[in-house]
Amino acid sequence: MPPTIIIPGSAGVAKHLQSSVTRVEALSLYREILRTAKVFHWCDEKGIPWHTKLKAEARREFDASKEEKDPLIIARMLVTGQECVKEIQRKFNDADRKCWERIQQDSLNRDGGDRDGRDRGRS
Repeated sequence: MPPTIIIPGSAGVAKHLQSSVTRVEALSLYREILRTAKVFHWCDEKGIPWHTKLKAEARREFDASKEEKDPLIIARMLVTGQECVKEIQRKFNDADRKCWERIQQDSLNRDGGDRDGRDRGRS
């Protein structure tokens, strides 16, 4: 099937806005945001878990943009949202990897640099 070309002001724009493709993309993005928010398990200074705040903010953002009719703005919002989620996931994964590397390095330093955990100096 050839790609759909949207020409602003044409009769096909309204039909495209109601298409399931845009709805599926938005729902997919929303679910990805919720999955990403799950890993933010620590709390803010008021004791509220960050995942709760992030989920509520995502809901507010999606509700606010629900009435948007311009297909170019909708597409821009979806692309921007996807890029932001990917960037957050990348940064979180980089930080998580660095933490694990630090833990491994500290374990090696604690064990005297011996990878298998045996102390060869005591035998």
